[in-house]
Amino acid sequence: MLVIVCPGQGAQTPGFFAPWLELPEFRSQIETMQSASGIDLIKHGTESDADTIRDTAVAQPLIVSASIASAAALLGGRHAAQAGVAGVAGHSVGEIAAASIAGIFDSASAIKFVQKRGNEMAAAAAIEPTSMAAIVGGEQQLIEAKLHELDLEPANYNGGGQIVAAGSAAGIEALKADAPAGSRVIPLQVAGAFHTRYMRPAVAALGAYAETVEVQDPATTLWTNAGGRVISSGQEYLNLLVNQVSSPVRWDLCMAAMLEAGVTALIEVSPAGTLVGLAKRSMPGIETLALKTPENLDAARELLANHAG
Repeated sequence: MLVIVCPGQGAQTPGFFAPWLELPEFRSQIETMQSASGIDLIKHGTESDADTIRDTAVAQPLIVSASIASAAALLGGRHAAQAGVAGVAGHSVGEIAAASIAGIFDSASAIKFVQKRGNEMAAAAAIEPTSMAAIVGGEQQLIEAKLHELDLEPANYNGGGQIVAAGSAAGIEALKADAPAGSRVIPLQVAGAFHTRYMRPAVAALGAYAETVEVQDPATTLWTNAGGRVISSGQEYLNLLVNQVSSPVRWDLCMAAMLEAGVTALIEVSPAGTLVGLAKRSMPGIETLALKTPENLDAARELLANHAG
């Protein structure tokens, strides 16, 4: 059983679109999404610098569009289930790409949804200074107690001994100064405290927008960050996408659920690398591949053929 996973915030680097745009399937999808959103995805994916593509309103559409388009290049126009993909999951904003790959909505709807999401999250982040930091190592119970003490929240449970904390900028600074026992704290270059109460204004606006989005039920197994559950209703998944903005990402439970389901291989679509790294630590025994450039496509197709089911 092979699954496709879609990365979230922080996986992109300047210029990473360039080699992909030579592939007709990739370029066609990007042009469709660019036209639907009005965002110059090609410019941002080839010319924009690191500071520009770190901006939430740019980063989120760029990541999602790259995932959808690289999946299209991998699958050759086939639906995931038709190509032998057993399931799909996304991390944070990657859940929107996963929804499109699974058939809940098309790429144009996906990019417009993520555009609204990114704009509203950026607006919420601008209300007051907030930040995020990865905590590597340490005991989960001690980390959660420390976050409670500092009025911070666990935004991502990434597995492999990594929890991402989020909240006030002052709270993150205090966490850096006094890390939980046995852990180290790594500040993240993000615009705000995503997946926490600070994003509630974005939830309200995105919820209203979601009422205009047409969905279908997924055509393949689809896991959610909300507890690692399999979701069979497109409408339920859309509702979870809205609430996810202010709720913690349970990627640890997604990986555990995949193992329990019998997954034997995993391909992370572009901009790839982060989720494969987590899988190597938390999903021992499965084969993994990061689809970083078109040069990885032949190996990815071979992996898919060997584990299709």
